[in-house]
Amino acid sequence: MHIRARTPSSVERGTPTAAGAENWDRRSERWGRLMTAAQTGDGDAYEQLLRELDRWLRRYYARRLPGPAAEDATQDALLAIHNKRHTYQPSRPFGAWAMAIARYKWVDRIRDASRFAALSLEDEIAIEDHGEAAISAAALDDLLGRLKPAQARVIRLVKLGGLSIARASGVTGQSAALVKINIHRGLKKLSALVS
Repeated sequence: MHIRARTPSSVERGTPTAAGAENWDRRSERWGRLMTAAQTGDGDAYEQLLRELDRWLRRYYARRLPGPAAEDATQDALLAIHNKRHTYQPSRPFGAWAMAIARYKWVDRIRDASRFAALSLEDEIAIEDHGEAAISAAALDDLLGRLKPAQARVIRLVKLGGLSIARASGVTGQSAALVKINIHRGLKKLSALVS
């Protein structure tokens, strides 16, 4: 029994015209060629594929999720594509394969959001003053903005977000050793900026 991969509808792709569908087909073929080359060890083809997929995924999720969730879904989808790249079969349409992964990650984000039900707040609830924390967060953002982007990102992921070195490595594409070096150098520069 042969199951045909479902091609995403024009609405799902954000391409409501016939020209958009042709563009999707061309893009899917191009990505398939890049993935096939990557599977044979062509690193340049793989980097190009990931750059193009990153742009497409950002647009895809921006229409479906709020900002931070869209960013997280994009990173999750890229990581899933990377981890599942060996399962792609060149005889199948790449676009349908990538779309399936993107949709699964989108559904995961919606599921996560639905776990947090809205709570009704009563007028009598005491609210703690968070002014000092907000000022501290703004100051920290300003300091991190003075670092190299790679350093700031891994410090946010590991030191502020609690990710492991290995997970931060997977998210950023930096090696574990480079993540450690960027954290060390970034913290050293932050210390100098604060003094």
